[in-house]
Formats: sequence, structure tokens, C-alpha cells
Amino acid sequence: MARAMTIVDVVLTRGRSGYLHIDLAAVRRGAIADGGIYRGAPVTPGFRRIVEPAETLSILLVLDDGQVACGDCVDVIFAGAAGRDRVFHPGEHVECLERYLVPWLKQRDAADFRGNAEALDAFAVTGRPVHAAVRYGLSQALLHAAALAQRRTMAGVIAAAWRCAVSERPIPMLANCQNHDIMQLDRMILKRADLLPHAYFTSVANELGADGQRLVDWLDGIVSRIDQVGDDDYRPRIHIDVYGTIGELCDGDVDRIVAYLARLRAATRHHDLIVESPIIAASRDEQIDRFARLRESLRARGVDVPIIADEWCNTHDDIMAFIAAQAADFVQVKTPDLGGIQHSIAAVLDCRAAGMGVCLGGTGNETDHSARICAHVALATQPDFMLAKPGLGGDEAVMIQANEMARALALLAREVI
Repeated sequence: MARAMTIVDVVLTRGRSGYLHIDLAAVRRGAIADGGIYRGAPVTPGFRRIVEPAETLSILLVLDDGQVACGDCVDVIFAGAAGRDRVFHPGEHVECLERYLVPWLKQRDAADFRGNAEALDAFAVTGRPVHAAVRYGLSQALLHAAALAQRRTMAGVIAAAWRCAVSERPIPMLANCQNHDIMQLDRMILKRADLLPHAYFTSVANELGADGQRLVDWLDGIVSRIDQVGDDDYRPRIHIDVYGTIGELCDGDVDRIVAYLARLRAATRHHDLIVESPIIAASRDEQIDRFARLRESLRARGVDVPIIADEWCNTHDDIMAFIAAQAADFVQVKTPDLGGIQHSIAAVLDCRAAGMGVCLGGTGNETDHSARICAHVALATQPDFMLAKPGLGGDEAVMIQANEMARALALLAREVI
């Protein structure tokens, strides 16, 4: 058993995220695109511009033997949307951390990750939990600290605490490709990404087209490029994230949505298609109801397009509600939205136990460090696949997480857990 190892100091430092914040509500209301920005005023509270750089806050835990654990506080690209916490600006949280959380952290036993994570859940400032991004970053640091104290991998710490089996092989990854970057797509094809392109579509007029044909043609082009560039035996699954635009295109009519998804499936031919967030409703209950009806109709009509829940699926409780209603084929466990990383661990394990497909997701706004930690979470919990992160560049994310999994698996082969 690892000896008790205390946290003796806490250092905070601000940094850069892997991408940006984007005000989804402003975009969906018709903000005019101008290169990498949108013209107009933001709509979602907390945004200063429709597109703004996202920052991180690193929490460094100094242990009594001089080792340093780290976690990065980040939130998602479309912050504040569909029930998520307000957009995260580090400067708004430093005083709270220094005044309340730093004294709480000092003298805690760094080896006890699960106990520390559960205690963090109960922590409140003026009666309210701290921002999800802060809980996410702090829980990463606590997991890293436990691994240092126990002298084992972070995947090993999780497996021991939750009594789950670590995967013996890397977890499949969903690689990001920008919608119209053919060179990036080619690189992901050459690298045999398990799933791609995870392109996202937020505008019916600009990206789907008035009759939806623009997206159909785009998918047809993706498949053609895979066939031209890829190895003969390469059959990645095609994944797109449409942020409710299909529901908008079809005026919320389930029959029309099913017919349109059938068109998209035909365009992907011999490649399986997965569609994330075909509908975004105004509340969690409505989202669950509409997803359940859509999934039932897809099955009844024999349209083989699994759907993934993301929006309004922000907490462990949300995920359990989707599971109970059988309202999706997969849920995305979007790590920053769930706050403490222990909730992502539990959510993946609960999805697997219930027979629900699960993606260990996250955001392009993550950092190299948070992405590596999530690779350990994936190895320990074994989701169906995981989002390659940080950023939307593809290459760097696949490199960071693939290499981290390879290192961890090599060490775990020699580790007693």
C-alpha cells in the first residue's frame, strides 16, 4: 500500500486552450461568418465576442516529496449552450480558488483519489458548487497526484479504485477534420483513423443547403476520398456532428428527419455512419423524448444510422436519464461538462453496464495534459471510442493520445494493480 503523501502547496497559472469559444446561439441566429470569426454581438451570457480565445487554468499540486501533479481547467467550445455552465474565464475564478480551495487542498492525502474526488463534489462556495471547468481541472490534478503517490499509472489508479479491467489494446479514436481541409482529411486517412471526420455543421443555409443536398454531396466526397487515398482494407466509421441542423432542416418532423438520414447513409455507401446531435431541443426532457422517438422510427424503417446524444447530456444524471429512456445509440461523455473526472469514469462504466454505446468525448479546448489524462480514463473504462483531442488539427491530437496509450499499455504490462 502506498504511504500517505500530503499536498503541501498549490500553484495556479493561466494558459492557452487547444481551440476557441464560440457562441452557438449567436451562430444559429444567423451571425455572419467572416473568415474564422462571426460579425455581430454575442447572445450567450458570459461571451465577450461570438468567437474568442479560450484560456485554461493549470492547478499544480506540490507533494511533500517534491513531486508535482497537474490538472488543467477547461470548458467546451460551445460553452453555455444546452444547460452547460457559463463560459469559463480563468480570471473570474482565481480568487475563489486561492481563498477557499487552496486551504482545502493542503494536507490532503494525495494517494486517495476517489476519496478526494468525492470530497470535492461536496465542496461549495456560498452554497454553490464551483464551475465545472474548475472541478474538471482539480480532479485531473488529484488523479495525477494519486498516481505519483501510488507509483503507478493513472489508468492503474482508476482500475484499482473502481475495480474495473484495463484494456489490453488502444481505444479507437475519432479524429477531427475541418470541413473543407482536404489535406487534413488525407493525413487522417493515411494514418488510418478509426473514425472520422468529426466535422461539425452549425448552419443549415451554409453547410446543409436548403434541400440538404450540400451535406449529402459532402459525405459522398469524403467516402470517395477514403477510397482514393486509403489502404484497400481501410473501413473507418464516418462520424459527423450536426448540432441540431437536421432537425432545423426538417422542421422537427421525425419522418422527414429519418428520410434525410437515409439519404446521408446512402451517401456513405460501404462505410458505417454515426450522426451526433441531429436534434437540439429546448430542454433535457424534450431532447430525450425527441431522441427516443427518432431512434424508434429509424429502427422501424430500417435506417442504419446510430445517433449520439451530446447536448442536454451534460452530467452523470443526464446520461442516466438518456440510458433509462433508451433515447440514443451512444452518449458522448463530454469530460469538461461532467466536472470532476470521476463522473466521466462512472458514466462510461454505467453506460457499458446498461448496454449503451459510449464515446469518451471532450472538446478541442482541452490541453495536451488533460488529453493524456483522458487517455488513461479511456484505457481503464473501455468506451466504444474516444475523441482525439486537443484542438481540431487532427495530427497533434492523434499523436498525443495514441502515444500516451502506447506508453501506458507498455507500463501496465509490467505493473501489478
